[in-house]
Amino acid sequence: MNIQYSDALVIGGGLAGLRAAIEVAKSGQSVTLLSICPVKRSHSAAVQGGMQASLANGAKGEGDNEDLHFADTVKGSDWGCDQEVARMFAQTAPKAVRELAAWGVPWTRVTKGPRTVVINAQKTVIEEKEEAHGLINARDFGGTKKWRTCYIADATGHCMLYGVANEAIKHQVKIIDRMEAVRIIHDGKKCLGVIARDLTNGQLIAYIARGTMIATGGYGRIYKQTTNAVICEGTGAAIALETGLCRLSNMEAVQFHPTPIVPSGILLTEGCRGDGGILRDVDGYRFMPDYEPEKKELASRDVVSRRMMEHIRKGKGVKSPYGDHLWLDISILGRAHVEKNLRDVQDICKTFNGIDPADEGPKGWAPVLPMQHYSMGGIRTKPTGESQWLDGLFACGEAACWDMHGFNRLGGNSCAETVVAGMIVGDYFAQYCKNNGEVVDTNVVKEFLSKEYQYLKSLVDKEGKHDVFEIKNRMKEIMWDKVAIFRTGEGLKEAVDELEKLYKDSLDVKVHCKELDCANPELEEAYRVPRMLKIALCVAYGALLRTESRGAHYREDYPKRDDLNWMKRTNTYWVEGETLPRVEYEDLDIMKMEMPPAFRGYGAKGNIIENPLSEKRQAEVDAIREKMEAEGKSRYEIQDALMPYELQAKFKKPNQRIGVDYE
Repeated sequence: MNIQYSDALVIGGGLAGLRAAIEVAKSGQSVTLLSICPVKRSHSAAVQGGMQASLANGAKGEGDNEDLHFADTVKGSDWGCDQEVARMFAQTAPKAVRELAAWGVPWTRVTKGPRTVVINAQKTVIEEKEEAHGLINARDFGGTKKWRTCYIADATGHCMLYGVANEAIKHQVKIIDRMEAVRIIHDGKKCLGVIARDLTNGQLIAYIARGTMIATGGYGRIYKQTTNAVICEGTGAAIALETGLCRLSNMEAVQFHPTPIVPSGILLTEGCRGDGGILRDVDGYRFMPDYEPEKKELASRDVVSRRMMEHIRKGKGVKSPYGDHLWLDISILGRAHVEKNLRDVQDICKTFNGIDPADEGPKGWAPVLPMQHYSMGGIRTKPTGESQWLDGLFACGEAACWDMHGFNRLGGNSCAETVVAGMIVGDYFAQYCKNNGEVVDTNVVKEFLSKEYQYLKSLVDKEGKHDVFEIKNRMKEIMWDKVAIFRTGEGLKEAVDELEKLYKDSLDVKVHCKELDCANPELEEAYRVPRMLKIALCVAYGALLRTESRGAHYREDYPKRDDLNWMKRTNTYWVEGETLPRVEYEDLDIMKMEMPPAFRGYGAKGNIIENPLSEKRQAEVDAIREKMEAEGKSRYEIQDALMPYELQAKFKKPNQRIGVDYE
């Protein structure tokens, strides 16, 4: 029986897990981090465009602050987020990006004087102030009032990941890669650690800690078309679900990104459109201004994705062997800009499609189509990051429903969330580990190890009827065909029924390689696919039950956002032995919101079933604000009166900005 002990255990080697591990290590505690791949190959490296933080350094960011970032995040979420968490996030983000700079992350910087940018497909000259010279720059992204997305050309995630990973090594975080967490150890009340499987030799190891954090990313690989890496299968969330105690929240909230390249599905960053790139149809016509005249290509991702598919439905897609697509044109930015700020995009286009996007005219246009990109849902946590149902289990990043994204995430907010939540939740996690040091009953650990070994042995011993790879591929097709951008009750019911049958079939598969004590990819599929199907069922079943459209969840048979009946967070949990998740709901309290639900700014007004509490709360907010502004109160005092929120003092302190100091 192999048992390893540490003060803190982190599952997942991306930006969120690494940043949280650093926070614990800084407190003087021992940290073990398990990763399914080498940490510098984590999916966080795929981030291109940047991370949002209201620094207000550049000319187009002037006047930005936490209030505007918070408001954009709430609107972007379609009023589905936890507004207190959104406040925590917006307040801490500037500190996170500056900390990364101190760790050697080479942010693109402001250069004083005039520079040419493309805004609304027109070249425009903006003047950068001398006092901003050398400070961290920002580009435009969808759904934001200001240029707020800090970036490093289009290799932001790569540079951030190396900087954070190096800092983790510096703080002696014990990193063990090619190690997969396959079961959470618990006593019915408290998480004790995990059973992990060494992917190189098949060995099972129990990792025991005072506190355990899951930071394993999203579940995009349950879809046929996705920008996610092959390791993003949602199994971190699934092992939490399998405890029967933890809830997964808002699983039906799945984001589709407008511009993955066809057919590979590799993402072309939102920075392409943020820097001035435009979308064109089969006729070369720029169509987005017809649908969204104000924000055009820089509407929120859910909106742009739906408009693109709507345009294709009208017969304006480009025919190809891989289906209809549209064009992304960044040639209008000019070769110098592309080769300086969008080098990775250029390389992807050349390598996978044989085109140079800097070439002027149609020959440089990139074929794009919306695909699954991000998971707003995940392990439901308190604002501290701890599970509400299992003590000692924390979650962070895309694996968690913290819940700052609600039903749609703004571009640049997830990259920011990884390091911001890593700081905030990591600090709470460190405090928990320091204050909770109960002795673990090794008999419980031994029982979990024995059960897991017997389960894996049963998989290789069984002469099942079904092929796990066929089941997996069919699941992906169902999710893409029936639980994607446009959803209907009929399609979702068919999806749930088919997925439930596939789940039952997945319990009776044949593994041809009978070896346990070695690398056995077929065995890995045999225990992962049932978990992926549980995740897929949470998504499809939650989408079937939610009879409204909100953010990325769009029901064609219920096209209105229903604030009267659906100001609720979906919580799903799984009872062992059952073949469908159970669902319960958590009300969002409008009367405690700083920003009560209102028109989001896209499409026609009146497409909302309003809740009378929204108007009542808005009147309260307006009265408080008017009174305190007349009294000369600061925006911090006004915000605290509208919606107080808890945040560690070191993160809550004011952020400095040029020209306004600490305001």
